[in-house]
Amino acid sequence: MKYITAVMDKTYEIEIRSENEIVVDDKALHIDVRSIAGKPVYSLLLDGKSYEAYISPGEDGLEVLLLGHLYQVRVEDERQRRLRRSSGPILPARGDYQLKAPMPGLVVAVPVAEGAEVTKGQNLVILESMKMQNELRAPRDGIVNRVRVGPGDHVEQNQVLLILR
Repeated sequence: MKYITAVMDKTYEIEIRSENEIVVDDKALHIDVRSIAGKPVYSLLLDGKSYEAYISPGEDGLEVLLLGHLYQVRVEDERQRRLRRSSGPILPARGDYQLKAPMPGLVVAVPVAEGAEVTKGQNLVILESMKMQNELRAPRDGIVNRVRVGPGDHVEQNQVLLILR
């Protein structure tokens, strides 16, 4: 699986090929990572060079302390990126917003009903795809105008799931 990783202002594409091989921006690297005593401290061997990193959750991703420098790191896999992009950063402040399926899948739950007031970030639909459950959230505050799917429904990519007013 590929991951898109933003370290400060630079973005890297990382593919995990096996337990000991990764590809960073088309460059294959041999890697060995071990947690030290179950703590958020990791021993990292990267192409024969040894590093120690402290990794902890941050406000917007991870904080990685490596070689005396603190890095802000955001990691998302291809599926997360597709979900984020499908919700679109540009949303009309008013009017109807159609929540569409970012990928084909099975509707697991619709925790809202028509007429419900929702807030930005609230779960609208839980969609299972490729054995993973994806929470599709409200991109803004609004009222659920119409629910077009229910639990157990199979949906196609770009199918309208619900309409938010």
